[in-house]
Amino acid sequence: MNTGEQVASRRDARALLGSVWTQVAVPIAAIVMALIVGAVIILVSELIIPDHEFDPWLPITAYVALFEGSLGSFNSVVNTLVATVPLVLGGLSVGLAFQAGLFNIGVLGQFLMGALGAVAAGVMLRSEPAIIAVPIALGAGLLGGAIWGFIPGFLKAVSGAHEVVTTIMLNYVAAAVLATVVSGPLALPGSPSPITADVGNAALPILLGRNGHAGILVAILAVLIAAWLLRRATLLFEIRTVGANPEAARYAGMRPRRLIVLTMTLAGLVAGAAGAGEVLGVTLHMTASFGTTVGFDAIAVALLGRSNPFGIVLAALLFGGMRAGSGLMQIDAGVPRELIDVLQATILLFLVATPVLRRIFRLHGARGGVEGADTITRSYAGEVI
Repeated sequence: MNTGEQVASRRDARALLGSVWTQVAVPIAAIVMALIVGAVIILVSELIIPDHEFDPWLPITAYVALFEGSLGSFNSVVNTLVATVPLVLGGLSVGLAFQAGLFNIGVLGQFLMGALGAVAAGVMLRSEPAIIAVPIALGAGLLGGAIWGFIPGFLKAVSGAHEVVTTIMLNYVAAAVLATVVSGPLALPGSPSPITADVGNAALPILLGRNGHAGILVAILAVLIAAWLLRRATLLFEIRTVGANPEAARYAGMRPRRLIVLTMTLAGLVAGAAGAGEVLGVTLHMTASFGTTVGFDAIAVALLGRSNPFGIVLAALLFGGMRAGSGLMQIDAGVPRELIDVLQATILLFLVATPVLRRIFRLHGARGGVEGADTITRSYAGEVI
């Protein structure tokens, strides 16, 4: 390689690194600032507790325990992966909707309907061979989520009903439907409280350690398919076009109404897969009060990951690791695991306050941290249809 080629190669490498840095600088700065805020909260909490010896090193002790609980051993890594699976799928659901200019705040309801469909099929097929029971139960979960995503998409397409309003309402409807079904048709006879039977042979096989179920492979497959579709497939190109400029999409012969319905249905399907994976791989049954934070965590994951499938994976790993390590942090450092909720919320706060981060860290040229903020603040009804 001659001198000119070496110079060109180095220039290309610097350009690539610069491009990557503009994408990740703001999210990294937001995470660092959130950790600092978390440390301040820990120290202030130490000061206001009466008759308590002040430990200035407690934040470091807490963060070390958090790291060890998420990545400190093989079992910790597996726990992190298991906690990451629903966050990846939920984040993909929100990110896909963002691509079409839609704000899918209904991941919670779609998750619950996916879980309900999976547990209903799993209980019915619990004695069948796993090769039959697992695919059918998983498919039932996908179908449940897809139906719950189709409803707000259809309402948006035919009447202009805003998806934020309809999906929030459907979250409550999903919780009520779940409680009714688990307390009624699916209730385990003789149980002191409403609970379903174990899914038996419909449970996802364990691939890693004690609890590393096959849902990890489902999440990986979903990410690869989403990344390929968003770059290659004509359908996903049309979805992105509708999200970027609905009028131009209509002028080009596309059908925004149909694409809205399809996008929300696909988003619901992915969120349903998250619910199905949680029931078939982790809990193996459901209670009438079955709840999760995945619905709203998924929004944070999609925003931090900038709606990019691989960015969503990194954001989900961060949040999943925090969830997995919070128990050891509470045991070793005495810091409540609720600190994780504070850290996640603070990360989002700093992402929204991107100009402040640019000024503090001198991130000149770095791109904004919240991809999809324009979708969240978009006015009602008429813009997309």
